[in-house]
Amino acid sequence: MSPVAYVVAAVFVALTGYFFVDSMSATAFPEATVNPYVGRSIFILALVGPMLTMRLLAEEQKLGTIELLLTSPVQGWEVVLGKFLSSLVVLAAALALTLVYVALLFWFGNPDGGPIFTAYIGLFLFGAGALAVGLFTSALTSNQIVAAVLSYGLLTLLTVIHLVADQVGGGMATVLQEASMAYQFEDFTRGVLSLRGIVYYLSVVVIFLFLAIRTLELRRWR
Repeated sequence: MSPVAYVVAAVFVALTGYFFVDSMSATAFPEATVNPYVGRSIFILALVGPMLTMRLLAEEQKLGTIELLLTSPVQGWEVVLGKFLSSLVVLAAALALTLVYVALLFWFGNPDGGPIFTAYIGLFLFGAGALAVGLFTSALTSNQIVAAVLSYGLLTLLTVIHLVADQVGGGMATVLQEASMAYQFEDFTRGVLSLRGIVYYLSVVVIFLFLAIRTLELRRWR
């Protein structure tokens, strides 16, 4: 794993730590929850996802090693899935480190464990979706910066698209809300293990990993 991954994970932990301290300064500790800092954390994940994945396929294309991978017995889906799982492990480790904030809540206060549990499931699913989007854009180009910018732009759009719903109205408003990664995350912060949200995030993962695989397969036949 590249040292960049460890740096990105450290930045994620530091930023979530800042948001945690900031949220606690405005909340009575016995009634404290992780919701204030968790809500902000999805925007950090929208940045961390592209940073973790921007080089995974783009660097292979830049160095020419992607050709070796595509001409080897390894299938395209195995390459994409392997890189996705490796980045997912880093993300899971970074999220695990933030559990120290949860431990502090239980040590000094009496928070409701339900919303905390579901919020972390939501964060993991959101992060998995962000990584899948990042892998897709990394497969599109040999430039890491371009891959990161494309991924961040797409994730930002998917995260805040529900804000346009009020301006549209009607059935289109419902479509925009349901397509929003942030909107689907809201139930998890309320302690609801939303089946709709789980299906949505898994669908995002499957769709963008499929697109990444297809992009690699197109390169194979060039």
